[in-house]
Parts: sequence; C-alpha cells; structure tokens
Amino acid sequence: MDTTRDTPRADQSWLKSYYFLRFGVSTAWVVAAFTIARTAPTLAAIMLIAYPAWDAIANYVDASRSGGLARNKSQMLNFIVSVITAVAVAQALRQGMHAVLGVFGVWAVLSGLFQLVTAVRRRKAYGAQWAMILSGAQSGLAGGHMLSKAASVLPAGIADIAPYAAFGAFYFLVSALWLTISDARRSAKMGAA
Repeated sequence: MDTTRDTPRADQSWLKSYYFLRFGVSTAWVVAAFTIARTAPTLAAIMLIAYPAWDAIANYVDASRSGGLARNKSQMLNFIVSVITAVAVAQALRQGMHAVLGVFGVWAVLSGLFQLVTAVRRRKAYGAQWAMILSGAQSGLAGGHMLSKAASVLPAGIADIAPYAAFGAFYFLVSALWLTISDARRSAKMGAA
C-alpha cells in the first residue's frame, strides 16, 4: 500500500499550490468546453485528449513531490490510466462522441477510485482531504452517468463531460482553500503561544 513520508510545511504549501493549479486548469477547460469548443470540433477533440493527458502529468508531478510513483501506487495507477485514456480518447474520436463518453466514463470511475485512495492516504499527513475523498467518490458516480449517456441515442458532445471537470475544479478549490485556512489557523496559534 502507499506510504507517505513525514512532510514538512513546505510540502503542504506545495499541495496547496498544486490544488490551486488544478482548479485553474480545470476551470479554463470547462469555460472553453461550454463556449468555443462546442462549435469548434477540432478544438473539442484536442481538449478531450488533453484533459486526461493533463491529469497524467499532474499525477506524475504530484507523486514526484511525494517520493515518486513507486512510493505512491495510487498515483502511479492514476498516471497510467490517464495516459491510456488520452490514447483511447484519440482512437474513440474516430467512432464518435458516444465512444468518447464511454472512455471518459471508465476513466472517471478508475481515476476517482485512485484519487480516493490517495486522499485517504494523505489525510493524516496533510489534513483537509475530505473534499478530495468526496471528489473521488463523486467521480465514480459521474463515470456511471457518462457510461449511461454513452449507451443512449441522444446527441453527445464535449459539454456532456464539462460538468465532470467542473466538479473536479470545485473540489480542488475547496481543498486549496481548506489548506490555506488550516495554515492561517496554525500560524495564529503559534503566534499566540
């Protein structure tokens, strides 16, 4: 199972910055998905491949800051699944958006599970992981929803995936803010002592 070394506050500061970055990138992706990408198929295709690719990069960098992929098995698995998903999405685009939704659905379930495991592992070392635990669990539900849409005959597009990314952005923001508040409280207590 995963292990986490005792981490100094500098690592918690990294995690806070990482969560803010994930929020920013996801928010930009969602805005583009609901606006320009809806009517620009080439941009939508690039964004659909880039989203899991970005997740792979983010998991790799985060794991590297926490002892590497070998030490953080859930992030290693999330990295691998996200790379495979980016390739699978590129292939699925040839078959249509329903196939892409199916790939995203499976990915959401798996990446949510790995995120949940990572958050539970980090809970004691960093605190403020409840939002990431919720996000991992909700990712599984979102994956199930995407799989059901993939099996339907209703029209599908990038806007069907954007709510999933929006919830992810929300949870990253909540986690970053929670860590910020925790740091401020800790500093206030130390200053009062």
